[in-house]
Amino acid sequence: MALMNITKRPLTQMARMHARPFPGQAEYEQTLQDLSDASVHRNFDPYLDIDWDSPELAIIENDPRWVCDPQFDPIGRHPWYQAQPLDKQIEMGLWRQANVAKVGLQFESMLIRGIMQYTAALPNGSPEFRYATHEAKEECQHTLMFQEFVNRVGMDVPGGNIFLRRISPIVPLFATLTPLFFYMMVLGGEEPIDHLQKQFLRSAGVQHPAMTRIMQIHVAEEARHIGFAHQLLERRIPTRGRFPRLLLSLMLPITMRVMVTMIMMPPHQFWETFDIPREVKKDIFWRSPESQQTKRDVFGDVRMMAQKSGLMNPLSRFMWRLCGIDGRISRFRSEPAYAAQ
Repeated sequence: MALMNITKRPLTQMARMHARPFPGQAEYEQTLQDLSDASVHRNFDPYLDIDWDSPELAIIENDPRWVCDPQFDPIGRHPWYQAQPLDKQIEMGLWRQANVAKVGLQFESMLIRGIMQYTAALPNGSPEFRYATHEAKEECQHTLMFQEFVNRVGMDVPGGNIFLRRISPIVPLFATLTPLFFYMMVLGGEEPIDHLQKQFLRSAGVQHPAMTRIMQIHVAEEARHIGFAHQLLERRIPTRGRFPRLLLSLMLPITMRVMVTMIMMPPHQFWETFDIPREVKKDIFWRSPESQQTKRDVFGDVRMMAQKSGLMNPLSRFMWRLCGIDGRISRFRSEPAYAAQ
């Protein structure tokens, strides 16, 4: 009798969501199986796959390869930065790269905690459990990689701004309270960095080999992580009611707008350390036409996901424009910006 009572206990909110069948479920589960297999057979270890002590990867002073690239970095393309002495450009570029790595570490830490809370609430037999756990393991490797790079640079960079560091303990709670919104935040953090790193790797830009190797590893594994978030949202959102879908459609562009600034904009220590005028800061993030275009370009894939999952409606399109991140919708994931021109 006790066993029967246990098996008949009420389902949790998470269990109800996952017990609900949806169109394309078999295809979705096969995708999760493929992603899990790829994580087993193609993965990286930062202490096996990066030769940190190689002379080629040594980080030395006055290396011009640390200058911010004007093609991809809003700071690097600004006239004020380009007018600075070369040694200052190098120092600023190295500080920025180290801080981007630290921000990445902090974001991955929030993601790992959220994923583990998400998997803990999944019902037995959920096909998402295995892949999500694989992803958390890979993100742990990324935090080791980012921190090793920061340590070798030797600059005491803070990473994200004070707001990001304050909300860090809270964000993982959304993974079980509102998992769909949590995975929207995941895309808001992952898509901007992934987009810019892919652009650089596709180009012939000159970059320090340590940064190139980090990008190669990160892009390779983030492709799986971002793919999972897209698939989860595209499959789960249409099963929700009309009002939750409307709410999510409005929250998506707001979340992307907040996250792109937290991820890409350096904290106040950067501006103070290098005595950067306030007007220059405003111009870079995001007043100049070039920086506004960069802000729009990074979310082409997210707009594609929104369209596929039914989150594009007149109100949400207005919100995308209001947030300044509207634009073309990618035809396929990771479509280069120049391919659509």
